[in-house]
Amino acid sequence: MTAQFEHISVLMEETIEALAIKPDGIYIDGTFGRGGHSGQILARLGEQGRLQAIDQDPQAIAAAQKYAADPRFNIAHKRFSAMRSVAEEAGILGQVDGILLDIGVSSPQLDDAARGFSFMKDGPLDMRMNPTAGRSAAEWLAEADLEEITHVIKEFGEEKFGRRIATKIIETRDANPITTTKQLAELVDLAVPVKDKFKHPATRTFQAIRIYINSELEEIQTALREALDVLKPGGRLVVISFHSLEDRIVKQFIKKQSKGEALPRGLPLTDAQIKQHLTLSAVGKAIKPSAAEIAQNPRARSSVLRVAQKL
Repeated sequence: MTAQFEHISVLMEETIEALAIKPDGIYIDGTFGRGGHSGQILARLGEQGRLQAIDQDPQAIAAAQKYAADPRFNIAHKRFSAMRSVAEEAGILGQVDGILLDIGVSSPQLDDAARGFSFMKDGPLDMRMNPTAGRSAAEWLAEADLEEITHVIKEFGEEKFGRRIATKIIETRDANPITTTKQLAELVDLAVPVKDKFKHPATRTFQAIRIYINSELEEIQTALREALDVLKPGGRLVVISFHSLEDRIVKQFIKKQSKGEALPRGLPLTDAQIKQHLTLSAVGKAIKPSAAEIAQNPRARSSVLRVAQKL
């Protein structure tokens, strides 16, 4: 029997409001997870509405069976960066009223020790969002050289002791292959000379390796570009991110698409000529969870919601 792990969708009310759901609209939930947001979208759709969900995690696909009987719902077992092809296959390319991306690792993935995402529980060092594809974290750590491991930990984890940690990994793995989350967490703890009393020493390293293994930042960049083709004019792009690297990509993308490339002053262009290259308009400012939501769900504390509308 498969264990059930609770998942609380963050910024639920704010997300649903941002999507501005029309009863007969067409929506995409690019990160189905356990269906929290999808359920709320379906609850607001009429008989003619449609919801296309996407998720690469086989467990999420299994969880989606609870909506299998709903003719308005469909789910694709793919990465959300394949959004354009999913929309094309579904016959909704350029017709979508709203896209939701809730980026990052989900609570069920973190809480299931067998998935290898968390340093808090011992399990196989996997970290793949889709455990049927690609290399696991253990396989990558067994093969990568010092420079590559250092780069990943510093770049994606913003960990200042990245080289120390990478060196410890290299020194350890030949005699004792690193195959579990406990091994890696203990190794990082030994390698980090200065501890943060508010954060486990392995936090940044686990984040970095997870992001790299799943190509998460590239996935976001691709999905944001594809959203421009998938949305109809007036359609909403709603993105929830959980750390600065993700949020920076989303923020810069919306800014670029809503303001365009910086042009030299004095060019003989009208406002209309300048605006014809713009594709999005930012809707409001970044939204963060309330103190009440953080108290109920501490994992929501770092979440940021950004909204844009296609012009």
